[in-house]
Amino acid sequence: MPSNNLDQLYRQVIMDHYKNPRNKGSIEDGALTIDMNNPTCGDRIHLTLQVEDGVVQNAKFDGEGCSISMSSASMMTQAVKGKKIDEALQLSHIFSDMMLGKEYDDSIDLGDIEALNGVAKFPARIKCATLAWKAMEKGVSEEQQQN
Repeated sequence: MPSNNLDQLYRQVIMDHYKNPRNKGSIEDGALTIDMNNPTCGDRIHLTLQVEDGVVQNAKFDGEGCSISMSSASMMTQAVKGKKIDEALQLSHIFSDMMLGKEYDDSIDLGDIEALNGVAKFPARIKCATLAWKAMEKGVSEEQQQN
């Protein structure tokens, strides 16, 4: 597939997650709650995670920001649901490497997350794409410290 067709497909995936976000909202009753923002561009996220027995049972987000940050949050919540904490963190590290243009383990199917690969070409947007992931890492780290 020619590069411009792939770029167009990726843009469509990103815009679909932005216009039709998955897992939008919040979880009540004892969920981990993480609030983070990107002061550079005004993105902010309110992430709630339900972790039981070391597994992310549910993940939801709310917030406001650019299409990159909100679609990335939508993709992240989809990706980590049902994953063990260490698997969710591994995904986050792979995503971070992808955003920084580093080699990453491409044996793991990233699904829609792959659409954000092009963000690495725009350094100013990397913080937008990684905001939700950093919030998830923070929440999971706090959960591990409590147990």
